[in-house]
Amino acid sequence: MAAGSPSPQALLPLALTAGDPAGIGLDITLAAWLSRTARGLAPFVMIGPTDALRRRARDLSLNVPITIVKSFADGAANFATTLPVIDIPLATTPRAGQPDPANAAGIIRAIELGVDAVLSGEAKALVTNPIAKHVLHDAGFKHPGHTEFLAALAEQAHGRRYHPVMMLASDALKVVPLTIHIPLRHVPAAITPELIIETTRITHAALINDFGLASPRIAITGLNPHAGENGSIGDEDARLITPAIASLEREGLRVTGPHPADTLFHAEARARYDAVIAMYHDQALIPIKTLAFDSGVNTTLGLPFVRTSPDHGTAFDIAGRGKASAESLIQALLLASHMAACRARQASTVKVS
Repeated sequence: MAAGSPSPQALLPLALTAGDPAGIGLDITLAAWLSRTARGLAPFVMIGPTDALRRRARDLSLNVPITIVKSFADGAANFATTLPVIDIPLATTPRAGQPDPANAAGIIRAIELGVDAVLSGEAKALVTNPIAKHVLHDAGFKHPGHTEFLAALAEQAHGRRYHPVMMLASDALKVVPLTIHIPLRHVPAAITPELIIETTRITHAALINDFGLASPRIAITGLNPHAGENGSIGDEDARLITPAIASLEREGLRVTGPHPADTLFHAEARARYDAVIAMYHDQALIPIKTLAFDSGVNTTLGLPFVRTSPDHGTAFDIAGRGKASAESLIQALLLASHMAACRARQASTVKVS
């Protein structure tokens, strides 16, 4: 390869799934393509319903040329002048703001093709537009959500178990919720030293391989107010979290905690770590959505491919109305490219050594 020329991996496009076509995924995909030059976006190929995308462009009065392509390579080659689409026909014509379980099969098929593309090396990373789990569940979808489905597809392809870890990432903060979509009353029983250790190991590896940090620093929150205050406000911090941190320290990881969550997210505290492991959903998501509501990115760690997603839902109430911000999707596309490049460099370094 000539000096200064891009690597073959760098020339691959991103695979972008359409998400639920009744939501804002189509709106923000169109807007992201229009910003491709100004924001320096790598080529991406949308996987989804071409007719619905064209209809949404007309509804929003967006001048976006859209072309059906047969391969991701063709899409990358034509990205500068057209929005390339791997077409997925739908059972019914989608209407903005009106999700239809009849289209669940097409939504699922787009995700499957996106995973196939990254696992086969046709695309360098997967970016997923939002889906509505209840729409898929109404059609018989058996997985709890998007992330679990991606892990199942990876397991099916590689014949091994993966433990997907959700990270919310922005320039200001990277945070991982240890437990996610479970009732708050169930959180203490779900926390175990083993879960803390495995989640932190996966996060540590991703910070090295996907974010390019040589020696990541990870802060771990407590569960209770004041991290239990020496057992006077609950014993979970001392009984479950502290032993896990000690075990991780013995492995050589740079971890600290358990920290009181209420003093962990101001600017001075954030300068002392690279990522946080938080004990539950709102403990993690409130600070990042306060700091980076429009620019946060949902990324899944622990999979054999890079996956990012906008940090918001389908927003059916504003779909097709020209009110959706594409910023989180743009950040997801930028981060996916960055993570894929970091992962490729790390893999190359490992092979050379």
